[in-house]
Amino acid sequence: MNGMLKKTTLSIATAVVALTGLAAAPANAQEDRNVQIINETQHAIVRFYASNVSRDSWEEDILGQDVLPVGQSVNINFDDGSGACLYDFKAVFDDGEELVRSGIDVCSIGTYRYTEG
Repeated sequence: MNGMLKKTTLSIATAVVALTGLAAAPANAQEDRNVQIINETQHAIVRFYASNVSRDSWEEDILGQDVLPVGQSVNINFDDGSGACLYDFKAVFDDGEELVRSGIDVCSIGTYRYTEG
C-alpha cells in the first residue's frame, strides 16, 4: 500500500510540474519583443525611434547611420529591460515626413509594416 501511495504522489507531482511548464509558456512567449519592421512605402526610412509608452521622450535613433530602403526590412529587439510591451514608433522618411504610431504591442506582433496611405 505504501508503494502505491508513492506512485500516486509521484504521478501527481509529475502532472503539477507538467502543468506548471504549460502555464509558463505564454509568459515566455510574451518576453519575445522582436519585431520585423518592413518599409513598403515609396521613401526610405532614414530615422526610426521607439520608446515604451511610459517614457516622456524618444530614445536614440535605432537605425543609427543606416537607413531602411524601400522594400527592405529590419529586425528589432524592443526589450529595454522594463518588461513593457506597448511602444510608440516614430519613422522619419527621406522626404522629411514623420509618421508616429502610438501603443504598438511588440509582445503580440512579429511584423510591423509601413505602407502608403
